[in-house]
Amino acid sequence: MSGADEFGEIERLFRPLTRGAAGAFDLLDDAAVVPQRPGFDLVVTKDAVVEGVHFPTGERPDLVARKLLRVNLSDLAAKAAEPFAAFLAVAWPTGFTPEQRAAFAAGLGEDLDAFGVSLLGGDTVSTPGPLTASLTALGWVPEGRMVRRAGARPGDLVMVSGVIGDGVLGLAAALGELADPGGRLLPRYQLPTPRLDLRDALRAQASAAADVSDGLIADAGHIARASGVGLRVDLDRMPLSAAAAGWLAGQADRGAGLVKLATGGDDYEVVCAAAAPIPGLTVIGEVVAGTGVEVRQAGRIVDAGLGGWRHG
Repeated sequence: MSGADEFGEIERLFRPLTRGAAGAFDLLDDAAVVPQRPGFDLVVTKDAVVEGVHFPTGERPDLVARKLLRVNLSDLAAKAAEPFAAFLAVAWPTGFTPEQRAAFAAGLGEDLDAFGVSLLGGDTVSTPGPLTASLTALGWVPEGRMVRRAGARPGDLVMVSGVIGDGVLGLAAALGELADPGGRLLPRYQLPTPRLDLRDALRAQASAAADVSDGLIADAGHIARASGVGLRVDLDRMPLSAAAAGWLAGQADRGAGLVKLATGGDDYEVVCAAAAPIPGLTVIGEVVAGTGVEVRQAGRIVDAGLGGWRHG
């Protein structure tokens, strides 16, 4: 697109999303200023999504934008950080209409407002396709208090928030591979809720944490690797929603079904280690001396494959 069109589009669609943040300069500059907050560290994370890889082809633009923000906020949630700003880069595919672009911006704006986040800048470009977008999220955490993947110690408990498995089942529903009569699974995949409500508890108790994006076992493995320890996880203790439990009950092989739920990803819950139980989280195992993740079900060690999604 021409420079004039690009700047006009930025003014129409994205300037309102700054929410008046002074450092955004109304998106009229080619850089932003991030204010300092004495006594706090700035936490920065970045995720990208590609049509046909991270979301189904033809997904509604507003849902794409909202999920893009939420998966980044999920990373901040696992770090016990308070989100406050974001930068966006989006590559519009050929044929992506002005109405679709407006819908993307509207969806992003809806969730920026909902989570109290301001857009400070970014870039828009054109591409032959597919739709590709990347968002960088910024958050504050008291100095030295960010919860890392490293820090788990033998004797710690392994815990997870919420329920696991709805993400992979929701994707199957989105692809038409699974019925979702109650309409509970699809929203869990399309619009996950970042667990920002856990911030205080994680700061107070967690020795290590990660968000469950690639799969519970894979993300538990990230903690094990970064901490230099082993984790034992019992799939029979894994919390499931009523919808996931109903799906599991219909599987011929319960063990294989549990592995699918534990490795499917897109749950955006938090898996963590702590010396004592954290209220509201489910204990699913323990930290031990060693390496990797030992997965158990029905009292036996089971093969969980790669543990979840692996990026190319």
